Amino acid sequence: MKRAATLSALACLLAVTAAAPAVSHAPAGRGAVTTAAAGRASALDTVPRRGVLRVCTTGDYRPFSHLDPATGTYSGVDISMAADLAKSLDATPRYVATTWAGLVGDLSAGRCDIAMGGVSVTLPRARHVAFSEPTRTDGKTPIVRCADKDKYRTLAQIDRPGTRVVVNPGGTNEEFARAHLKRATLTVHPDNTTIFEEIIAGRADVMMTDASETRYQAKIHPELCSLHPDQPFSFSEKAYALPRGDHDFQEYVDQWVHLATHDGTYRKYEDAWMK
Repeated sequence: MKRAATLSALACLLAVTAAAPAVSHAPAGRGAVTTAAAGRASALDTVPRRGVLRVCTTGDYRPFSHLDPATGTYSGVDISMAADLAKSLDATPRYVATTWAGLVGDLSAGRCDIAMGGVSVTLPRARHVAFSEPTRTDGKTPIVRCADKDKYRTLAQIDRPGTRVVVNPGGTNEEFARAHLKRATLTVHPDNTTIFEEIIAGRADVMMTDASETRYQAKIHPELCSLHPDQPFSFSEKAYALPRGDHDFQEYVDQWVHLATHDGTYRKYEDAWMK
């Protein structure tokens, strides 16, 4: 009787053990928590199935992302890169309009799969989204009327009473200006596509933005000069923003960026705009 009871208890124990979920002994680290484990499918799988790569972009930041209001079409360095990324995933790009203030929220809310268009890597953004391998280095530098190119070369020269500095809202340009200017007059201009006309027209004196943008704007506006773009006031990197936690997709995008920045693909698109 005692033997039968023991065998019965052992059988129950084996049944419970067999039904218990397997415990992963993978080491802690980047791959320890996967998108699948969190209950969400990776964009590396959903984008090819959907046939569409949803790209959040502001459309107001040439040479990286520009929306033509007349045609509704996007162009730019990162728009070309988005088309390449989509093609590599057997998909086509669909551009989702966003703003600099809303970009992180739109990506975090799942309105797009990736954010592209001259996005600077910052620690506040990195608290909410992941970033790919960088595409280029950059930094804030002034753009002014060429007649004033010797008046505003340093932050000390810019931060004086009477200097009119213009910025676009919600991004790193406004953040940099507010952090470094205490005496100059700061004006927020809501439209980044027309902001440089404020300087040309004499309604503003200086804008401090990424050196890549100042080079491009000086190219298309002969009245404007980019000041020391090779020695900007700050250091930053541009990359593509991705949803946090989707490590499979992030690793794929990292590899794609690495190849594109080393095989001449990214340089080809950038040269088409900058040269």
